[in-house]
Amino acid sequence: MATKTSFTPEEWQLLMEGIMSSGVAVTAADPSGLWGLLKEGMASASTLVAAKSNPQSNELIKAIVADIETKDARSRIQDGLRKKFAGAKPGEVKTRSIDALQQASRLLDAKAPDEAAAIKGLMQTIGQSVAQAASEGGVLGIGGVKVSEPEKATLSEISKALNLPA
Repeated sequence: MATKTSFTPEEWQLLMEGIMSSGVAVTAADPSGLWGLLKEGMASASTLVAAKSNPQSNELIKAIVADIETKDARSRIQDGLRKKFAGAKPGEVKTRSIDALQQASRLLDAKAPDEAAAIKGLMQTIGQSVAQAASEGGVLGIGGVKVSEPEKATLSEISKALNLPA
């Protein structure tokens, strides 16, 4: 059974950034304006809270989420993501987020094979929650679609990056 100590600090950082990258990829695929961005951010946070409180979540998920909840870790994640996305346009942010998910997926397969499927499932669920959080198109949240075509395509890319079924 893998624990936080199974990973180097750099690998642990990659896992935390990977958790956040799923939502970032979906948001970047089809930006929804300020209100949509807030809804999508809340969806990501709610999914993490649900994972932490779920009695069926493995200890590695709980450790990752507990770290993400700390001010120090959030600061490190923000700094890491800022470096990854420096100068990037929305499409490039999405691509770099997908790359981070692929790296996290390979790391999980190598160092935490027993927990990998559950953590990748959490990453996928975050993307789905973010995609469904705010309607795309329409005016002032009226009309539009729940999940846009670019978001659907990104969810498919996330599943592929994590080596999971769509």
